[in-house]
Amino acid sequence: MLKILHIAAEASPFIKTGGLADVIGSLPKALLSKGLDVRVVLPKYRTITQIWKEQMVWEKSITVPLGWRNQFCGIETIHHEGITFYFLDNEYYYNRERIYGYEDDGERFAFFCRAALAFLSHIDFQPQILHCHDWHAGLVSVFWEAFYSHLPFYKNMRTIFTIHNLQYQGVFPQYFLGDVLGLDARYFTIDGLEYQGQINYMKAGLVFSDLLTTVSKSYSEEIQTPYFGETLDGLLRKKRKQLFGIVNGIDYDLYSPSKDPYIYLPYHDDLQDKAFNKIKLQEEFGLQVDSNMPMIAIVSRLVSSKGLDLVVHILDELLTRDVQLVVLGTGDEKYETFFQQAVARYPSKLSVHIQFDDALARKIYAASDLFLMPSRYEPCGIGQLIALRYGSIPIVRETGGLKDTVQAYNDYKCTGNGFSFTHYNAHDMLFTIQRALKSFQDKELWRKVFLNAVHSDFSWHQSAQQYINLYKTLTFQGQK
Repeated sequence: MLKILHIAAEASPFIKTGGLADVIGSLPKALLSKGLDVRVVLPKYRTITQIWKEQMVWEKSITVPLGWRNQFCGIETIHHEGITFYFLDNEYYYNRERIYGYEDDGERFAFFCRAALAFLSHIDFQPQILHCHDWHAGLVSVFWEAFYSHLPFYKNMRTIFTIHNLQYQGVFPQYFLGDVLGLDARYFTIDGLEYQGQINYMKAGLVFSDLLTTVSKSYSEEIQTPYFGETLDGLLRKKRKQLFGIVNGIDYDLYSPSKDPYIYLPYHDDLQDKAFNKIKLQEEFGLQVDSNMPMIAIVSRLVSSKGLDLVVHILDELLTRDVQLVVLGTGDEKYETFFQQAVARYPSKLSVHIQFDDALARKIYAASDLFLMPSRYEPCGIGQLIALRYGSIPIVRETGGLKDTVQAYNDYKCTGNGFSFTHYNAHDMLFTIQRALKSFQDKELWRKVFLNAVHSDFSWHQSAQQYINLYKTLTFQGQK
């Protein structure tokens, strides 16, 4: 039986700030269903809700070396949906109001990486694969090589590093090398951790891990170019034979309109039942009540990378048409203010909610006819996958995971599950929205698009198998 340990900074349902948590909350379940022994290790943050903390079982405490320090580490466990989650406790590092955004984040996550290796010899689990996620876990493979690879318990372990978003890299001062990481000058080279005179945790994961993955095939190709590569494109081109793009899935048990407790009326592939959800949402939000009025949804972080400047540019032109727009999310103040001010101009057509509320998001997915996601770049994207599941037809820009999961509807072949545009241009986007709105008016055509969307399969089944194939490759190499 393959034994896999996922090492990540967050996981649903315990702690979440973005899509990483969704992946770590759902991929292990899919791997478990295929017969793997898969477990997850996380920091024990103060912000984990009390209901979860009360379920944690104390195992033991150990001491973890970090540079010249010797730090306390408590080990606690929760068994959730068949998966063992380990929580590594250190109040100095994790007893805080937020999980990220502190001056000592470099030290906090260096401790996590070192502790994620150190605790293994104290529990009843010897993984074959250490699957590390994003910069927070980028040092695991370095620490393994420097401090653990010669020890019998650890020597056959192999590492996979997954890039969820290359933009966030964890860059810290040069003095971290010895003072915090306890590494010597051999590691501070252009082929090691050195990055523009500093230490780069993301680069560490890329350089020292046995295999690399990212969260869609298109993104794996894009990040090898200067535009998307965030200054690491040269390294990624060098490592291209070890880099695999595997699209994220979503948990189809968690996101299921046929049994979603938060929506007004459960449905599967019935447009009439979906329209009932729209009418109820229109009533709740004070919009014009009309089942034939097309409703577009934006459920997103309100930041420029999500294409919000395109939406700002064409909003007035869009809302002169017979269409409604519902916006849910938080982000940059300029976007929050823009949408809030626009409500005064279009009170019966625009509803804006500056918050994140999962139950409300599901109501919006269930009610909306179209889902707008015009991202400037998108490693994978979760929103469009949920939208497809709920039959809210995506309108996306052809980039990253959006390109891999949304295929433009073809009128002649009756194929495709959404609408897309290529160039990052506001009027190209508006033209595509207009095409989608025209399609909505043709009820026979719209039913075909709708059925293609809801019958798209972006569960974890296929992607989990691709990960298993990589795991098997590595364990075979490790046995040589």
